[in-house]
Amino acid sequence: MAFTILGSSYTNSVYTYTFENDSLALKSSVDVGVHPSWVTSHPEDKSLVFAALEQEEGKIVAIKYDSEYKGNLVAEASSGGQDPCSIVVVKDELLIANYSSGSITVLPVSKNAPYILANSPTCTITLTGSGPNRERQLSSHAHQVFYSDEYDDVLTPDLGGDRVYRLKKDAVGTWKIAGHVEHEAGGGPRHVAIHNGYLYTLLELESSIAKHFFPRSLDSDVELIAKVSTMYNPPPPPNDMLAAEILIPKPNATYPIPYMYVSNRNHPSPEGDSVAIFSLEKPDGPELIAEVRTGLRHLRGMEFGGPGDKYLCAGGLYAGGIRIFERTEGGRNLKLVAQDPSIKSPTGFLWV
Repeated sequence: MAFTILGSSYTNSVYTYTFENDSLALKSSVDVGVHPSWVTSHPEDKSLVFAALEQEEGKIVAIKYDSEYKGNLVAEASSGGQDPCSIVVVKDELLIANYSSGSITVLPVSKNAPYILANSPTCTITLTGSGPNRERQLSSHAHQVFYSDEYDDVLTPDLGGDRVYRLKKDAVGTWKIAGHVEHEAGGGPRHVAIHNGYLYTLLELESSIAKHFFPRSLDSDVELIAKVSTMYNPPPPPNDMLAAEILIPKPNATYPIPYMYVSNRNHPSPEGDSVAIFSLEKPDGPELIAEVRTGLRHLRGMEFGGPGDKYLCAGGLYAGGIRIFERTEGGRNLKLVAQDPSIKSPTGFLWV
């Protein structure tokens, strides 16, 4: 069976790849502008894809794909901030995390032309905060917009302010900050995942995972349960290690036991960066059970896809191109099944 994967990048293009058996190949590309580093699809039309152009004058573009997944640029608009690094569509709105300006903005979108319904955001939430890391935390840096359909929340980690903000709609339908989760100074929250009533936050600057009890009610306390390293043997400080992605695939018939997968960037090992695999079974976890070397350098983005989320697509921004791994041992391990080392500057993936 052949699979199609769209790839964001630090080039000027969004790429279309095909993966079948042990073969991974570039099929086509569409030039959209500088650094389309994040892509997401419309929930009602997977052939309509939005990309965030991570540049000083941030932009959002819409790409429409045909049946062969060859794309055409069909719309663009301002992101309302600098360096948009994460986007998500919630019903008929596109939420944007603008990293450098520390803001979350909202664009109305449609699955039909003209696709983007405003030239600039209709709502902007500006975050405020700072941290002790003078190179990375002089101000707020919104690093993700993560929508949970279970909670009907949008969560935004602020790497600069050491908080994860919780956004909900008010009575008139406008996104507002409804609360936040405080983290230890200097951790640098980057990305989040939710599973079984717990919030897992990847702290980029200290390469760790924080686990909080995360109630539905805004009136209940958010309780820290544990914090663990993303590696067995972290290099001694100072080092250039930066944790990047956190994923918890939903359990299914093939993989009934949930595991958490975390990427570690810039490891000095000659075998490249690693994907750390955590068990979530223990109440005081997560528990690190495996660390798989990938052969990639600066493993920034990765994403699951295929039947039952069988495969993990991962990319090395600096070297190694793209590699596809298969989950083995019920999800406790990964096996390399396909690769293309010639691909330049991959940042993220979307299985379509």
